[in-house]
Amino acid sequence: MAEANITLVTEFFLVAFAKCPEWGLPLFLLFLFIYLITLLGNLGMIILIRMDHRLHTPMYFLLSHLSFMDICYSSVTVPQMMDVLLEHGAVLSYTRCAAQFFLFTFFGSIDCYLLATMAYDRYVAVCQPLLYVTIMTQKTRLSFVVGAYIAGLFSALVRTVSAFTLSFCGTNEIDFIFCDLPPLLKLTCGDSYTQEVVIIVFAIFVLPACMVVILVSYLFIIVAILRIPSAGGRAKTFSTCASHLTAVSLFFGTLIFMYMRDNSGQSSEEDLVVSVFYTMVIPMLNPLIYSLRNKEVKEALRKILNRIKLF
Repeated sequence: MAEANITLVTEFFLVAFAKCPEWGLPLFLLFLFIYLITLLGNLGMIILIRMDHRLHTPMYFLLSHLSFMDICYSSVTVPQMMDVLLEHGAVLSYTRCAAQFFLFTFFGSIDCYLLATMAYDRYVAVCQPLLYVTIMTQKTRLSFVVGAYIAGLFSALVRTVSAFTLSFCGTNEIDFIFCDLPPLLKLTCGDSYTQEVVIIVFAIFVLPACMVVILVSYLFIIVAILRIPSAGGRAKTFSTCASHLTAVSLFFGTLIFMYMRDNSGQSSEEDLVVSVFYTMVIPMLNPLIYSLRNKEVKEALRKILNRIKLF
């Protein structure tokens, strides 16, 4: 009987904010607004990069894929969040929860790999500018993107299989707004040591491995910038990396806070706030960060707007 209770979990109940139903409609409208801005901002960035030939460079090629991932990343989770808020809870089948977890991990992992690749691109641009065109060829950047997709798929498969071969028992209520790893782990029972080790190993492989690439790249960039004799030259060179560095800090900072800490004793409310930030706020901010802090993007946007005015 005990084994049956452990293995026959067929659905999960998402009950976040169920204790505060009065927050449902205001948060639903807020999330809807953020989601629409995310879609418009990232889709606009992709279109802008494709339309302006000055943005047909390796950095913006990678940025267009990052924007596409941000759209997918948000679309996997945000509609589910809004459903939970509007209906004061939601029921997910075991399969649907696993599919959401897989897609969320897949797109999130690709985001990590793309940000690491963009750091390498900035390293080549700053430290080896004369070789930039020969190193970051179309074939090379396409290989980086394909590699990011394949690595993301592999990471998502391993983590999803590991997470959903765990035994779930007791309540199947998840005090969260989508199927994420920390709340799922709170429902596990029995011997889950092997699966948890695999999940942790891949978390260590994805996050710190990408962070090492980023940190090493920026270490060389900082050394190269410090060697520039003029203050104006140093500022101009650093400005080419500022947008990416801001995006990296926001994305990896929240992921580290969420996944690379001891979750015991942490409040569900704290987890909810952090999850909303990295699933909604960061994808919304990325196109703003790259447009407001980037001269080429602002000029391309101004050119497109002037064309529209002519009509």
